[in-house]
Amino acid sequence: MTHVLLKGPCKAPIELSIDATIKSPVKPEDVGGNEILRIDYANAITISGKGVFDGQGSYAWKQNDCSKKFSCKLLGMNFAFNYVNNSIVRGITSKDSKQFHVNVLGCKNFTFDGFKVTAPENSANTDGIHIGRSTGVNVLNTDIGTGDDCVSLGDGSKQVLVQNVKCGPGHGISIGSLGKYKEEEPVDGITIKSCSIKGTQNGVRIKTWPSQPGTITVTNMRFEDITMDNVSNPVIIDQEYCPWNQCTKQYPSKIKISNVIIKNIKGTSATKEGIILACSSGVPCEGVEMSNVDLKFNGAPAIAVCSNVKPKITGKVPPCTAPSNKKQ
Repeated sequence: MTHVLLKGPCKAPIELSIDATIKSPVKPEDVGGNEILRIDYANAITISGKGVFDGQGSYAWKQNDCSKKFSCKLLGMNFAFNYVNNSIVRGITSKDSKQFHVNVLGCKNFTFDGFKVTAPENSANTDGIHIGRSTGVNVLNTDIGTGDDCVSLGDGSKQVLVQNVKCGPGHGISIGSLGKYKEEEPVDGITIKSCSIKGTQNGVRIKTWPSQPGTITVTNMRFEDITMDNVSNPVIIDQEYCPWNQCTKQYPSKIKISNVIIKNIKGTSATKEGIILACSSGVPCEGVEMSNVDLKFNGAPAIAVCSNVKPKITGKVPPCTAPSNKKQ
């Protein structure tokens, strides 16, 4: 199937029931748009069934040059929902997208329930569900394995719940990256709860760029009841995020992070540092609370490395230690 655009406003609720496998053309230029299915300016949309949207992305992944270019070419997504309200996607599978599987922009009261994302670990920039400038988005009972973030939350994300999600392989569940652009909007009220993360490059993460113009706030973050299984960097605030060395760390991040709850995190870490809180020296993190964090590395307790933050500790939590050297 080539690109399909459903554009509202619609006069009544619409339900799309899909049980077939829908395949995208292999080459991005043959799709006819940036997505297989795009829905704009609609209300009360339901997409349900056992259907599979197959982006056939392996050809496009070989063309991905984002590791070499600061601004790289968009290769195509399986789904885009732009300014869609009071809607739900239930039971559908997104497979092998050329780039992001799902992009959610400007939506309100939008839910994914029983959704599935599948792509190999080496599929670059294939974020499972990317959310931006949206309020009241729920990602529930969902299984995501891909080559980038399982769920990524961009600027303007507010009142988002990610609950009972299985993540892995991939890069974990991330807020950000943030601060790259001056005109970004604040992030507020994100809850990641009752999730299991396995074999990923990160667990739960907040990432912001140094030496970039963005000055938004990130507040009221909650990471709770999460099980890690052989996860690198299980809990990380990285305010020196600089992928592929495409930036300088000369100036600290201007993004203010506050009111972060890290609670009931258990399991195994693939790195000695189970917790990394690398906050900005320009605007240190405030209101960070950690309680009941039990992470093991090779059978021994993982450590916490903290800079520019003084977290409140309750229960069993590894004590903060200073970084031994600058994070690369």
